[in-house]
Amino acid sequence: MNVGHALLAVGGAFLAAGLIARAGSRIGLPTIPLFMLAGFIFGPNTPGLSLVDDPAELSVLAGLGLVFLLFYLGLEFSFGELVSGGRRLMLAGAGYLLLNVGGGMAFGFLLGWGTREALVIAGAIGISSSAIVTKLLVEARRVRNPESRLIMGIIVIEDLFLAFYLALLQPVLSGADDLGAALADFAKALVFLLVLAALARWGGRVVSKLFGSTDDELLTVCFVGVAVLGAAVAEEVGVSDAIGAFMVGMMLGGSKLAPRIHKLVLPLRDAFGALFFFIFGLSIDPAAVGTVVVPVLIAVALTVVLNLAAGAFAAKLHSFDRQAGVNVGLTVLTRGEFSLVLATMATAAGLDARVAPFVAGYVLLLAIIGPLAVLRSERLPWLLPARLFSRAKVAAS
Repeated sequence: MNVGHALLAVGGAFLAAGLIARAGSRIGLPTIPLFMLAGFIFGPNTPGLSLVDDPAELSVLAGLGLVFLLFYLGLEFSFGELVSGGRRLMLAGAGYLLLNVGGGMAFGFLLGWGTREALVIAGAIGISSSAIVTKLLVEARRVRNPESRLIMGIIVIEDLFLAFYLALLQPVLSGADDLGAALADFAKALVFLLVLAALARWGGRVVSKLFGSTDDELLTVCFVGVAVLGAAVAEEVGVSDAIGAFMVGMMLGGSKLAPRIHKLVLPLRDAFGALFFFIFGLSIDPAAVGTVVVPVLIAVALTVVLNLAAGAFAAKLHSFDRQAGVNVGLTVLTRGEFSLVLATMATAAGLDARVAPFVAGYVLLLAIIGPLAVLRSERLPWLLPARLFSRAKVAAS
């Protein structure tokens, strides 16, 4: 892609996403599926004007969108707050993974597409989208809600599990049986996460001295550099780039510079976040999705049930009320970037051709249902039985 074409594609993407989202927001629709719809309309898989022939050409911009979304949320959550839940938070995360990954695995085997296919489907169904969860918390103005700390704790635990899952899945998909190499990759990822956690916990003063400047321009250049670099290194060592950006955000969030960085990163978060979801929409092929409609609908219904059950379990552990349980279950409902990565891995490994369109349709439908449900969750407490929360304290909704 030459420079002129690249600029045309990027400019068109921003404008199309903005105009379609603006029109939809006037009738109360959330922006996330509208950004995706814009990408779908102007993508290579639908008739009419196509901004790019290959969505991968914009993959770097999509990566920046993910980085800024997760970096921003990391600024909002201190490391101390995330670890203060201790045993209860670990139990909530483990319960979520057991229900969703376990349920996804069972569903994958019931489809009868193969063992490796079932492993891919388990991951696609079991892991939430960090990017969409982040955007939903911001869009619903719930970042500071008590249950939002729990939600982000679950997301972090999911990403830790993701590092392990990818390390073990890769040799299975490739047909290799080198367990030693898989364990070595996992150990490398774990060490990197521990280093980031230590920096997030104790690096605030060092960061304040290193990046301290009265000039907003220089501060912006520095925090963008460290956020992108942290995400890139995380990706290289086998950890999600999303969790790398999130941990860097927590590290800077513990410094005296946090209020200024918070203000400066907002335009970057909004602009590149919109581009992330637009580029996601570019990859959706309606023809392929049409062949797996029934499995997609069943998987979506199963995910709703499993997530609400996980939300109820997590809320009960933390003595939150029924509304908080519904908020947790619906906020972590959406699937996204990791599911698409798994679909790409499945295609590269020559697995059943139905896996990729199944994942695409599943992710798209949840990307529509999830945001709509979250923004209206105050009307949906009836989704969980009241008797489960008869002794729970009242939590903010």
